[in-house]
Amino acid sequence: MRLILTLIAVGLVLGVLPARAADCVYVSDAKGSRILVFRQDSESGELTPAGEVATAGTPGSLCVDPERKYLFAALRSAKTIASYRIDPQSGELEHLSTTAAKEDPAYVATDRTGRWLLSAYYRAGQIAVHRLDDGGTISPEGMWTETADKAHAIVVDRSNRFLFVPHTGPEKIFQFRFDAQTGRVTPNDPPVVETEAGIGPRHIWFHPAKDVAFVSEEQGSSMGAYRFDPEAGTLSPLEGQHRHSTLPDGFSQRNSCSDIEVTPDGRYVYVGNRGHDSIAGFAFDDDGRISSLGTFATEQTPRSFNIDPSGRFLYAAGQGSGRLAAYRIDESSGALRRFATYKAGSTPWWVLVVHTEN
Repeated sequence: MRLILTLIAVGLVLGVLPARAADCVYVSDAKGSRILVFRQDSESGELTPAGEVATAGTPGSLCVDPERKYLFAALRSAKTIASYRIDPQSGELEHLSTTAAKEDPAYVATDRTGRWLLSAYYRAGQIAVHRLDDGGTISPEGMWTETADKAHAIVVDRSNRFLFVPHTGPEKIFQFRFDAQTGRVTPNDPPVVETEAGIGPRHIWFHPAKDVAFVSEEQGSSMGAYRFDPEAGTLSPLEGQHRHSTLPDGFSQRNSCSDIEVTPDGRYVYVGNRGHDSIAGFAFDDDGRISSLGTFATEQTPRSFNIDPSGRFLYAAGQGSGRLAAYRIDESSGALRRFATYKAGSTPWWVLVVHTEN
């Protein structure tokens, strides 16, 4: 023990200890054609600008592989998807590959093995699966599947056996079986979940432990809750708790929902309101009951937000203000308490928090 302490002391004096792994927040600045990098203080949640990387197109959706080595970006105006290596000490991004897509990719995500990159295409009405090699390069050959107009997101379940694609166009959630060995997707039975007219399912997020999925409903200004059958891989409305308004009583102005996320412990669900310009919060208790936490003011047009892996902080991008709002999540109540606001380019579209340390 004395030897270890001596080595640490010498390292501190000489400045030769290994650098601490990076906790970073990445923000797509759409009109700026760049991804902004912020270093995160893991204790306070405060951010420090740490650089940027230019992109060959308008960056939108961002995702990271399960081992947090590579970042993937949808470059919407260029109709491409790109991959970047994440420097584990600095958080800097190094471009690795760019692959042609179709129309503008609205959403990217990896499967749970990190071997496949999934993408959804809003205008093309399709989804794609691309193989990822061990170095984070995206295969140019994608496996394409037609769905319908306005495919808005693509997400696998916890088992990595089923895949779901909400559509704001036909107002359906497409359900697929997913083969993680081959990357092949096939329609499930039934192939779609029909939703009510005027709802517009946009994004979907699975509870980390329970067989429940939550959906942001763009046109309905609501949050939908679904029971998930883990054997069949299908969704059905959560009885008695299927739909919850994201707006306060009496609000009658135009609004549309954007993103949705669940805290890592599964206790709280948040949905973005564009128009009311707020984040709506819901509690989900051990008995499966859902209750409203109210709304929390945010920047203009919160297109995207992300909860950090510790579950203590939430960062929301204001597309209309060019600023990033930072909140602490109250562990006992789920309330969001804003503690800082940061400049985030001209048009921040997407937010992604990455802790590179395993």
